[in-house]
Amino acid sequence: MTSSLDSLNNEIITCRKCPRLVEWREEVARVKRKAYKDEEYWGKPVPGFGDPNARVLVVGLAPGAHGSNRTGRQFTGDASGGFLFPALYHAGFANQARAESRSDGLILKDMYITASGRCAPPDNKPNPEELNNCQPFLERELEIIKPKVIVCLGKIAFDRILKIFALRNLKFSHGAVYELTTDHWILASYHPSQQNTLTGKLTIEMFDQIWKKAKSLLK
Repeated sequence: MTSSLDSLNNEIITCRKCPRLVEWREEVARVKRKAYKDEEYWGKPVPGFGDPNARVLVVGLAPGAHGSNRTGRQFTGDASGGFLFPALYHAGFANQARAESRSDGLILKDMYITASGRCAPPDNKPNPEELNNCQPFLERELEIIKPKVIVCLGKIAFDRILKIFALRNLKFSHGAVYELTTDHWILASYHPSQQNTLTGKLTIEMFDQIWKKAKSLLK
């Protein structure tokens, strides 16, 4: 299983299917943000990471321009990760509450984190064609990992999972749970972006309940 994921991640990292995204991610990595001017940006598609034997798969939107496009690891180095990883630590899915770089010692337990899109998009908005180009990567992760619970962070991730499983008439709402197949589940959550966390649309308490629910679905 590990070798299959490694092979897939190598394919992801070398992908150049979307000219708009290739140009943007590389420009951001070249110009850099002033606060990170002395750092070497990743500037490539960002692969998934975590426990290859995970029963929980977390699906996000896409890398942040100065977050995982800089660090090379999903949800690492930006405000979304600053909200996500403390919650995962408190729920027992991570060994620490911080995520700063690929070498910071973070280990996920029974969880694998991936995204609907693998390249940082302008304005954090990948277009449908770009998401379609990335979908085979997500499909293969699902085939390899075979998760029991899929946690979708945001409606774009939720809709992408519905498309893969050819499901219709399922409504996105925070905390919604749907049974995919017998004892396999989709769990929906608002995305931990600042747009949601700073406005109070997603609170720490609301997010903690998502991971408690995920754990309960594993039992």
